[in-house]
Amino acid sequence: MVNIRDLDPSASPLDYYGSELRRLREAAGLRQSQLGDIIFCTGSLIGQIETAKKVPTREFSERLDAALGTDGTFSRLVGLVLRSQLPTWFQAYAEMEARAAYISTYQAQLVYGLLQTEEYARAVLATGLPDNLEDLVAARVERQRILRREQPPMTWVVLDEAALYRPIGGREVMRNQLAHLLSFRRERWVRIQVLPFGAGEHAGLIGSFNALRFDDEPEIVYTEDLISGHMTANPDTVKEAALRYAHVQAAALSVEDSAALIARVMEERYGHQPGSDQRAVA
Repeated sequence: MVNIRDLDPSASPLDYYGSELRRLREAAGLRQSQLGDIIFCTGSLIGQIETAKKVPTREFSERLDAALGTDGTFSRLVGLVLRSQLPTWFQAYAEMEARAAYISTYQAQLVYGLLQTEEYARAVLATGLPDNLEDLVAARVERQRILRREQPPMTWVVLDEAALYRPIGGREVMRNQLAHLLSFRRERWVRIQVLPFGAGEHAGLIGSFNALRFDDEPEIVYTEDLISGHMTANPDTVKEAALRYAHVQAAALSVEDSAALIARVMEERYGHQPGSDQRAVA
């Protein structure tokens, strides 16, 4: 096992979190097993996190703050820790996304990451065969916290109809995912439109893209390829993306008709059917 004193707290957010946990636990006069008993986990888990062998969850961090009286220290740190688990090429975008005042996105194949359920996200992320799947899922769920802030970014999502029919994770996962999309009808800061198959050729055929607007910074356009993601504030690119997005929005169903389509697909394709297979067939 790695000795905690060999860890460099400045090496990463995870190392810093572990060193602070060890320092504050010892200051409280608690052994790992004693702290584990207080926050309903094993002393072994405490040790793994103190030695940066395991990534803490938000629930774990909130329990730590309550047990050690640390005034939200670990609840604040865990956001940085989870973000550090994202692919290196994505971390800069995640930081910008968290600061955006307005997010607009067209998604050609999948539900937008900020709107994914945990089960749907797990199925999507598993396709990359990662060694740290659960950490990536936790990081994606953590990103979604920006939509629950007191002043969240205005988020406008256009989903290709294909995203509703692609059976990611199986029937039950998709039913829950579409129900989750419908739950956003109650949120004034999130709007979802569906671009129907009937639209035919459209301005988004080139692929998915996101645009981020800020109060005091230039707008950014983000795209991904097979290997990594790309951000740019190039005015010509931003203008082209805005034009394409306007055309995609115009071709999409209204927010109300989109919700009706999502509800219909949820019931007709992923509804509970006696004797049905748990995984839908494309």
